[in-house]
Amino acid sequence: MGKSPLDIERHHYALTETVGNRFAGYPSRSIEMRGNSAVDLALWDLFGKAMGQPIWRLLGGLCREKIRIYNTCASADYNRVARDGANTKTVEHGGAAKRDFTIYEDLEAQMGAPEDLALSLLEEGVKGMKIWPFDVFAMQSGGHHISLEDLRTGVSVIERIRKAVGDKMDIMMEYHALWRLPQICQIARALDDFDVYWHEDPVPMHRFDDLERFKQSTTGRVTGSENLGTKTWYIEAFERGAIDVAHFDLCWIGGLTEGRKIAAIAEAYERPIAPHDCVGPVTLAASTHLVCSARNGLIQETVRAFTRGYYRDIATELPLIEDGFITPTSTPGMGLDLVPGFTKRADATVRRSAV
Repeated sequence: MGKSPLDIERHHYALTETVGNRFAGYPSRSIEMRGNSAVDLALWDLFGKAMGQPIWRLLGGLCREKIRIYNTCASADYNRVARDGANTKTVEHGGAAKRDFTIYEDLEAQMGAPEDLALSLLEEGVKGMKIWPFDVFAMQSGGHHISLEDLRTGVSVIERIRKAVGDKMDIMMEYHALWRLPQICQIARALDDFDVYWHEDPVPMHRFDDLERFKQSTTGRVTGSENLGTKTWYIEAFERGAIDVAHFDLCWIGGLTEGRKIAAIAEAYERPIAPHDCVGPVTLAASTHLVCSARNGLIQETVRAFTRGYYRDIATELPLIEDGFITPTSTPGMGLDLVPGFTKRADATVRRSAV
């Protein structure tokens, strides 16, 4: 309190090194790191508003006016309900009758109607989709076993997408770090013929030896990590040649200050960045500013069930998403504020801290 909010680097060091690291444990996707991230992002927003400039301008300007997106195939209540069995629902394929995706129940469609899901996204100009058809099997065995029958069930999802849309859709495979090395290698081998865009968080991401061995065993690109991802983690991962794409969440690693350093480290190793967002409108806004200003920006994650749903209940403005691309806002700071009266909603819980 009483210090300049524009001294962002000083505050970042104090939160993540002096306090956040030495007293609250080592960097991880912890509640401490999320709190530090919130403070850091708020400081960048204040900085932009004080300068009258959007964040991308303060990061050195745009390397591109817009960047390609992919859709993470979650549902409107994803991350807000118990996860067990969340993607075990199946529905009969509609055949000639086209499914209605206006409610964006993309999580259910992953397993039940993946071909219709892919066609729906292509109609919007979105040419990338992230799915996780193997998660339910990892949960059943603790990641130690997958039967041939279950393996074929998971692979059939990708087969159906390829049969419906051919090579028009990039398929990102998400594993949520649930698998052990032998089993994830088995899954990746089964997917070799489908040219998936990447394998994301294939093993517990603190196990660098397993991650490195997985990378050596697969022909596909490996990306990580939404689970771990400070600059220290990335230096180790890049040095080992264990990952190909830096996929971090700005709300889980220490904020934009940490994120831009990771982007610079990735560039030094000639690796691209693809920021994560399955979290909230502030994450999406900050990530878009960063990925469009970074020379090594590759692609931005989005969730249409969120960007057309509760994100708009919270934020006054979002980055423009159109025809498979996202464009950062040009208003000062992050470019968004809380919707007026949001804290007075009947379903809002508000807590305040005072000194």
